[in-house]
Amino acid sequence: MADIARYPVVRHLRGSRTTHVEQIRNGRTVRAGVGASFWFRPLTAVLNEVPVDDRELPLLFHARTSDFQAVTVQATVTYRFVDPATAAGRIDFSIDPDSGRWRATPLEQVAGLLVETAQQYAIDMLATVDLTTAMAGGVGPVRTVIASGLAGDERLAATGIAVVGVRVVALRPEPEVEKALRTPTREQVQAEADRATFERRAVAVERERAIGENELQTQIELARREEQLVSQRGANARREAQERAAAGTIAAEAEARRTVTLAEARAEGTRLAGVADGDAEAAKVAAYRDVSDAVLLALAVRELAANLPQIETLVLSPDLVTRALAQLGAGGRDDGAEKVSA
Repeated sequence: MADIARYPVVRHLRGSRTTHVEQIRNGRTVRAGVGASFWFRPLTAVLNEVPVDDRELPLLFHARTSDFQAVTVQATVTYRFVDPATAAGRIDFSIDPDSGRWRATPLEQVAGLLVETAQQYAIDMLATVDLTTAMAGGVGPVRTVIASGLAGDERLAATGIAVVGVRVVALRPEPEVEKALRTPTREQVQAEADRATFERRAVAVERERAIGENELQTQIELARREEQLVSQRGANARREAQERAAAGTIAAEAEARRTVTLAEARAEGTRLAGVADGDAEAAKVAAYRDVSDAVLLALAVRELAANLPQIETLVLSPDLVTRALAQLGAGGRDDGAEKVSA
């Protein structure tokens, strides 16, 4: 908005760098320019103020696809007045010489023009495609058709308006339809998740089976080795028993041979002792063969005395002494007779 200073007869206007100010008097343009500053008389001057900066215009409208589904388009159009004089000639941009305010609503008129024009191109494009195609294509086709349509629109060019850019923020169907469209994808994603879960479980089961088989094979191998160990222990025990039996047999045979040898040695010793005793007795008998009875009796008494127990007291009766002397005398006679006979 221009800054106007009021004085008793004249006024002073001071513009800005983003507005184009135009002074008309008697149907002719007296002054025009961006950032102009001048004096004027309010009773004879007509003032126009056109903004020349970039303007953002948000759009929100509804369209219908070829399958009769309602969609909502949310976009933003950036525009600028490239020919302010032409725009001021087509749209009322006049301002009050006392306050500097617009007498009408030119920007709302321009916004309505842009909204209706952009909406027309978008509706025409969406009416040729179904909802699935429109949602699959996204906002790109809508943005392209709106930008190209506004750039080539003759009315906007004749008004001095240039579209700088178009941004389509969203293209959405009704909530129920959008939810229905999301359902197949959601179900597909859920199915993929379930499939991944089942595959993971299958892999886990397969691994558990492999682990179980490995454990079973390990147990079988351990049982087989245990069987070999038992067999080997049995064979070792049998071999040990056989060796022990053989050693016992050999020891028994050796003991028997030793016993026989000892018995034979004892028998031979006994025999030799008997022979020696016999020879000794024979020699003794041969030595006593020529000895008289008295001598033999004396030897017998001496032997008997040697073998008798200790005698403390010996009592000789007369009868015993007489008998002994008689036998001794008889023995002397017999020896003399034998000598005479010899």
